[in-house]
Formats: sequence, structure tokens, C-alpha cells
Amino acid sequence: MTQTNPRTTRTLIGVHGMDRASGDRVAAALLAMPGVAKATPDDGQIEVHYDPSQHTIMDLIRTIRTQGFLAGML
Repeated sequence: MTQTNPRTTRTLIGVHGMDRASGDRVAAALLAMPGVAKATPDDGQIEVHYDPSQHTIMDLIRTIRTQGFLAGML
């Protein structure tokens, strides 16, 4: 059984030009951040579950941009 952190917030971020293959790389970069519990990529977007006491949405977007993609809130 998986326990969910009650402080986790879900957000959906649009990622311009990201396909599923490159989405795995973006997800790995996000999951390397402390407080990111889950990152699920799809074509052109990624769903992220994170602890807002550790990161802002802009922190997540900056990490995505380091992987070479433009990103923003959906």
C-alpha cells in the first residue's frame, strides 16, 4: 500500500515540444528534486505532485527549462 503525503500538491505543467520519450528525462530531473513525489509525462505536458513547502511552481518550471524545454502552467 502506498501512503500519500497530505502536503503534496498536484499541478499540470505544459511543456512545449516534449514528447513521451523526452518526458522521461524531464520527469527524472523533477524527481531528483527533494519534495517531488511523482512526475508523470505525456505529450506536451507533465503532471507533478510536489510539496509546496519545499518548492514553488516556478522552481519546477525552471528545472524543466534546464532540460531544454519551454514550460508554463496549463
